[in-house]
Amino acid sequence: MVLEKALIFGWLRVVFADGGYAGQLVTWVRNLFRGQGTRLEIVSRNKPGFHVLPKRWIVERTFSWLIHFRRLAKDYEVKTEHSEAFIYASATRLMLRRLASHHAS
Repeated sequence: MVLEKALIFGWLRVVFADGGYAGQLVTWVRNLFRGQGTRLEIVSRNKPGFHVLPKRWIVERTFSWLIHFRRLAKDYEVKTEHSEAFIYASATRLMLRRLASHHAS
């Protein structure tokens, strides 16, 4: 569902996915984004143990920013639609604060 919603953004060029999603997702993304120039990049783990994976920090950093919104710190919501709404609210708050601080300088 997330990738289908991403079709709205014509500027989306790269979709990053964990190595566990390497199966049918490759073909599905290729067909879904046909003609838009969007590609799927699988970030795989090649070595055992802890290693920094490229682009993984983007996802982890985003989760960290969202968790600062107290309601997202725990899974309080019964419906996924409610959780999604709070994620939108948190992301909007982050963007507005950045725009306000950028505009003030």
